[in-house]
Amino acid sequence: MARKTAREKLAVKKDIKKVLMEKAFGGIKTGEMMLVATPQMVDAYIRDIPHGAARTLPELRQELAHSEGCHGTCPMSTSIFVRMVAEAALEDLAEGKPVSEISPFWRVITSEDKIAKRLNLDPAWIDEQRALETQASG
Repeated sequence: MARKTAREKLAVKKDIKKVLMEKAFGGIKTGEMMLVATPQMVDAYIRDIPHGAARTLPELRQELAHSEGCHGTCPMSTSIFVRMVAEAALEDLAEGKPVSEISPFWRVITSEDKIAKRLNLDPAWIDEQRALETQASG
């Protein structure tokens, strides 16, 4: 059986989960609600970041949690989903889509992030995209 592409993984519909924490995890305290987002939520969030703007991964997690009435978002699943979004965007790019039509993952990943080092690209490309957007909006 063929391995799923990142785009296929991104398309799998999942339900959001809200978990009442029984012990502290990922900056979320016992008794607080943790959001387990979906790949589609993470993709939509990234696509909504304005051109030339950026968010950190902690900001992404906090804003997603706040939008769902939770105290925090699971850092592990969120990182997996951000990587999935980036890999799907890179697949689109490899198939000829212009940068303007792919999910702008460089708005949440820096070249220094662990995720960037796991992607099939030179991390400097991320810095180049950020610089191009900054120049275009500045």
